[in-house]
Amino acid sequence: MLRFMSAGESHGECMVAIIEGLPAGMQVDQALINKELARRQQGYGRGARMKIEKDKVQILAGLKANKTLGSPVAVMVKNKDFKINELPSISEPRPGHADLSGAIKYGFSDIRCVLERASARETVVRVAAGALCKTFLKEFGIEIKSKVISIGGQTDKKKIKDKIDLAKRRKDTLGGVFSVEAYNVPVGLGSYVHYDRRLDAKLAQALISIPGIKAVEFGLGFGLADKFGSSAHDEILYSKAKGFYRKTNNAGGLEGGMSNGEPIIVRCAMKPIATLGKPLASVDIKTKKNVLASVQRADICAVEAAGVIAEAMTAVVLTDVCLEKFGQDDMARIKKAAKEYLSYR
Repeated sequence: MLRFMSAGESHGECMVAIIEGLPAGMQVDQALINKELARRQQGYGRGARMKIEKDKVQILAGLKANKTLGSPVAVMVKNKDFKINELPSISEPRPGHADLSGAIKYGFSDIRCVLERASARETVVRVAAGALCKTFLKEFGIEIKSKVISIGGQTDKKKIKDKIDLAKRRKDTLGGVFSVEAYNVPVGLGSYVHYDRRLDAKLAQALISIPGIKAVEFGLGFGLADKFGSSAHDEILYSKAKGFYRKTNNAGGLEGGMSNGEPIIVRCAMKPIATLGKPLASVDIKTKKNVLASVQRADICAVEAAGVIAEAMTAVVLTDVCLEKFGQDDMARIKKAAKEYLSYR
């Protein structure tokens, strides 16, 4: 079983993660992890913090001579903007954020105790963990990509940029839709036998956990609800060269909780960022008086970055189900088991 846990606050000293379950003998290139961290900071509409932080990973444990040992891997990304104890307290919750619910749940009178951890800054170590998992998946030819489909309802690149500029002038924010695509995924990952082993369920949980993501669909998703079954399902074909294959991929590479050998196609909808330069109405949690929500430093739009984070979470899930299918101890045996399984054609 592959899993990771993270720790750290937005303006704390660092963000850290421990990744447990990576097999022994996997070559790790720290530069590739840093490249993924840099991708997370890109995208038109990002905020001022991207100019402050130049994220670099430090691998603290789990490697010898740049190869995994099979023991947990510990990674750290330092925060240059480390000032959590100097920042003022906050009592004006932002609509659309964890502020109010978190303060009530944990009994805080200072909302900063919520937003420091609820911040999307936490995702920097998700991307680091995902980069390690991408390294594993590359051994099997599995590749994961993301792309922006629309922002603020616009699909043209220039119109997207213009809309982000408009939101900035209005002191507003924008969300959008992006896709994540995984290629060369072997058939039969996941399982139909229990709800929590279904691959689509695992992916949906991982992706919806990303801050700001409000909807996830596979393949045609909601579009399948309007079709007859005869035009919805992907007919099965066979050739000696390809093995089993489909001409269409309406299912998004997933049937019965398992991968079916076609590319896995997922679309995610991201809501507009909750922090507005022109804040919405709120209520002070201390005085109970009507106020405007607090204004924190934030992005105007982070849909492109969310796609990179979604790639990372997809990589974590696919690594987990690959290890479940092919073994968990060392790369040589896992690759041998995968090669034998894929000879089923």
